[in-house]
Amino acid sequence: MKRIYIFTGKGGVGKSSVAAAHAVKSAEEGKKTLLVSTDMAHNLGDIFEHRLGKEAETISPNLDLYEIDPEYVMEHDFTAVMRYLASLFPETEEGSMQNLGMIPGMEELFSLLKIADIYRKEDYERIIVDCAPTGETLSLLKFPELLSWYMEKFFPIGKVAVRVLAPVSKAAFQIEMPNRTAMNEIEKMFVKLVELQELLKNRAVTSVRIVTTPEKMVVEETKRNYMYLNLYNFNVDGIYINRILPQDLDNDFFTQWIAIQKEYIACIKESFAALTVYEIPWYDEELRGEKAIRRIVEDVLADKDIFAVRNITERECFEQTEAGYQLKVFLPCADKKDIDLYQAAADLVIKTGNFKRSIPLPNILRSYTVTGAKFEGGILCIQFEKGNGENE
Repeated sequence: MKRIYIFTGKGGVGKSSVAAAHAVKSAEEGKKTLLVSTDMAHNLGDIFEHRLGKEAETISPNLDLYEIDPEYVMEHDFTAVMRYLASLFPETEEGSMQNLGMIPGMEELFSLLKIADIYRKEDYERIIVDCAPTGETLSLLKFPELLSWYMEKFFPIGKVAVRVLAPVSKAAFQIEMPNRTAMNEIEKMFVKLVELQELLKNRAVTSVRIVTTPEKMVVEETKRNYMYLNLYNFNVDGIYINRILPQDLDNDFFTQWIAIQKEYIACIKESFAALTVYEIPWYDEELRGEKAIRRIVEDVLADKDIFAVRNITERECFEQTEAGYQLKVFLPCADKKDIDLYQAAADLVIKTGNFKRSIPLPNILRSYTVTGAKFEGGILCIQFEKGNGENE
């Protein structure tokens, strides 16, 4: 079965090197592998000391590298819908897509859509994704669900609305409604978004792995990252502690640093007890070139089944109870006082920290209301009963 492995973490923790090591090991196992970067500050070419272009390039047997250029993907893979979107900006010249970068999440969205296309059309057995720093990665992964939610609200009126509103919008607002070709492209993109969600949340296909370092600020961000990823129902199945100092350093300068790292390594193992934890040493050289990356493979990954399918957490699930129904959502590392939820029409909205998610309710629950909720052991349990109720 084809697999996708997504590596994320705070900026500067070395996730590109860790992702690269996995790609090298995968290729050595004889699996055709693609290592792809969605970070606009690409550095795969620097790591492998190879100049990369706009398309995937083979650098060694079974291993291809690809640094995605979202603007290039938008122009070449979604020409009709891009032409329509470009027409919304009067100052945009014909064929130019420069102003589309102003639409939040647009570049991230098309990076993911390109990866999904590669998964479907190409014969790569493993796709390893080097993502942007944590905040951008969370935006990247949640955007398909968010956008498809909005499109789903729009598409019931579909092309009828376009035919009715097109003359009005052009006369009153000087805005062109999408033509039939663009509308077909938008519908195709909606289908692609649905397929993309299913692909990213398919635990048999996609694994998300977090790279961290044993430092207080990084560890705290890693906990939040893990919690947000679970809020959106992604399967996080591994954590990598990078740049661990050797314990036998005979140098007073490093004594305190070793003690600090030891404390946070213990904290990470306690906080992420459900995950497989990999410890990567701090190397005495810059990790550039395939030979240097191979050190991680030999020291940390060589004897481990790192590509195994691991379903670490259960999906969010609805269960029938005597009083009605119950929804369980896994939120590890969350703080109870930061969790808020409310019911909005046919959706349940869960908010924690700076992120919120709208979960569409099954049809059977449209006549039910939230009557209570409790958060225990990292699991948010929400009760639904018929009739009028108040959120707790």
